[in-house]
Amino acid sequence: MIYEFRTYDIKTGSLAEVEKRYGEAYEQRKKLSELFAFWHTEIGPLNQIIHVWGYKDLEERGRIRTEAVKAKIWPPAIGEFLVNQKSEIFIPAPFCPEVKPGKMGPYFEMRTYTYATGALSNVLENWGAALPDRMKYSKPCFVGYSELGALNKWLHIWPYSSLDQRNTVRDQARDAGVWPPSALAAKQGRKSIPYVAQENKIVISASFSPLQ
Repeated sequence: MIYEFRTYDIKTGSLAEVEKRYGEAYEQRKKLSELFAFWHTEIGPLNQIIHVWGYKDLEERGRIRTEAVKAKIWPPAIGEFLVNQKSEIFIPAPFCPEVKPGKMGPYFEMRTYTYATGALSNVLENWGAALPDRMKYSKPCFVGYSELGALNKWLHIWPYSSLDQRNTVRDQARDAGVWPPSALAAKQGRKSIPYVAQENKIVISASFSPLQ
């Protein structure tokens, strides 16, 4: 599987209308393939929507998108509200949990790390070792790395029932010594290559998002 993360910056005050139009168009678009999730930012860079589509491969992505345009059911009529658009293809890590539609949030923390060129194998090793114990406290809905678009990106998305739960869970995992992966790697005598940059944002699902 591949996942296309499309991040759009939209005009201030346009979110309600953008989600309304997108949701209406999606009723037809989902007959070809369904969203993985649709979010808008709450904390971090504001006036953003993030829509995520899962595909078997790039060939399927191209075919479905062509069919949607040919059928005149896509894209949604939101062009007048768009300021900037970005598309990135991510591949789930081998240990990424399988996620099905349903209620997981309503708060989702998207954390994007930029790692040094050539460091992916180190990232996969350390995360693969640390994640099982971290998931005893809460589970991510996506963990993976970029393949197309901005390169050397590591993305992990965590659902929480509240911001207080987020803080509590992160403190518990850190105090237990199982998180972050770099700390566990050091404790176990493994190498950990530092990330070049880190950023995060809190997002909330639209009413039509399969993940809530």
